[in-house]
Amino acid sequence: MESKPLLPMKPKKKPNPKKNTFRLKKIGLAPGTLLYMGKKHHIPLNVEIFHYDSESYERQASASIDDCIPCKTKMGVTWLNVNGLSDLASIQKIGNFYQLHPLLLEDLVNTGQRPKLDEYENCIFVVIKMLSYPEEGDIVTEHLSFVLGDNYVLSFQENEGDVFDSVRDRIETKKGRVRNSGADYLLMVLMDTLIDHYFLVIETLGEKVETLENSLIENPSEDLVFEIQHLKKEALTIRRAIYPLREVVNQVEKSELKFIQKETLHYFRDLYDHTIQIIESIELYRDMLFGLTDLYMSGLSNKMNSVMKVLTIISTIFIPLTFIVGVYGMNFKNMPELTFHNGYYVVLGVMFLIFVLMILYFKKRKWL
Repeated sequence: MESKPLLPMKPKKKPNPKKNTFRLKKIGLAPGTLLYMGKKHHIPLNVEIFHYDSESYERQASASIDDCIPCKTKMGVTWLNVNGLSDLASIQKIGNFYQLHPLLLEDLVNTGQRPKLDEYENCIFVVIKMLSYPEEGDIVTEHLSFVLGDNYVLSFQENEGDVFDSVRDRIETKKGRVRNSGADYLLMVLMDTLIDHYFLVIETLGEKVETLENSLIENPSEDLVFEIQHLKKEALTIRRAIYPLREVVNQVEKSELKFIQKETLHYFRDLYDHTIQIIESIELYRDMLFGLTDLYMSGLSNKMNSVMKVLTIISTIFIPLTFIVGVYGMNFKNMPELTFHNGYYVVLGVMFLIFVLMILYFKKRKWL
């Protein structure tokens, strides 16, 4: 059997003992114990409050926890956007004020929690991932949670900066139906904005895959193999964030949730269609990435075949020439050609003629 060339491998990294520190701290704790599992520590908690109805609008950009207390009793819809999850005392204070379940708060600060939807007596809890590609660098994943109540939506994210600027603008300028609808519609708009942003992430990944494919066709170098593996990891990260979202949206659509009105369910069905489209796209690019590995192996084999072809042609040309030289290199006394005056030139001419004829034959068969 023909042996396949092995892929180059990077040296194995030594295990980092600090990597699972928080997981070790989590072991043995009672259910509902708050423990921030992310990496963005020492980020001060910042609260952003939006309160609106069909006629009025109010925004507090840098509010405190105490500013949230009057919003609960106000008429209309309140969107409380909390940036920063490492301040567990403030998170617990918000949870006590809105009477959030301890298990909800535990998943809220657990950045390793997969996307899901849980229904409680007084709210609906949604975990989702926010994905973004910086201008230069790898994909960034941020843990994001939503809590939907009667007249409020709480959103919790690890750091400032998100994809909800268009939602803020729609609320402020009274665009669309958001100002005339309830809190469930606001949750749908926020999730729809996140899912629409997934399309941009998928497009960026697709551009990287296509660029890498062109590079492999032109020059299948070993460095590109590492790039393939890197893009495979990014595709897996996107898939982990998006794939469970199908269950979340489907659960909203199929279940009769207390805080979701029937009019809003039609919009969640549209979200489900978008989610399926994104999942199909990421599966397509994953298949393309696996195909790029085969493309690299094919390119490597083609290079090797080209080298072997040249060497084989050279060897084939020199076989008859070596035979002639070997025959007349024997040390027998009775060899008539050795006494021929122009024998040396005749043999060289014959060897040159054989060389030319073989070259012409190879070109005729399109081997050269």
